[in-house]
Amino acid sequence: MSAAFITTPYGQVSHDIFDKASRTALLICDVDGVFSDGRIYLGNQGEELKAFHTRDGFGIKAVVRHQIEVAVITGRHSKIVQQRMQQLNVRYIFQGQENKQAAFTKLLTQAGVSAAQCAYIGDDVVDLPVMQQVGLAIAVNDAHPLVSAKADYQTFLKGGFGAVREVCDLLLQAHGQLSDFTGSSI
Repeated sequence: MSAAFITTPYGQVSHDIFDKASRTALLICDVDGVFSDGRIYLGNQGEELKAFHTRDGFGIKAVVRHQIEVAVITGRHSKIVQQRMQQLNVRYIFQGQENKQAAFTKLLTQAGVSAAQCAYIGDDVVDLPVMQQVGLAIAVNDAHPLVSAKADYQTFLKGGFGAVREVCDLLLQAHGQLSDFTGSSI
């Protein structure tokens, strides 16, 4: 690869993406299809199950430890999501948001950041209105094609399989903090 790229643990990233990552103060994530593989498991008693990757958890805790705030904006409402995000010290949790744009506007005010200071990870077309406003728009590897086409960066890994950790590592590397491996994923 040419000098126009920076090597990350996952592959080559352009200087432009790395620069945008270095200005990120708030990482915003969708949940289904980003933190999870997008599938929803329903039991016979109506219970809902989701699988979260522990490496994603470690990444979230690491960026929070390094003063990058984290938020989730999701269209569904789930006790599982609330519990997991609280375990990871995610400060801003917006669930049941059919209009993610409205939640994003409220989030900017609450967090005291500009849209340009935000990175957003999404996987489906409902994420596009917010992705088109942030400083760094990210699609997971297996995102809907319309989302991938509008993203600044597409992860090497799939949603639910370490894509969030990949983005966290990119942000940490861009902020000069990737070598700090302390903490846990729980």
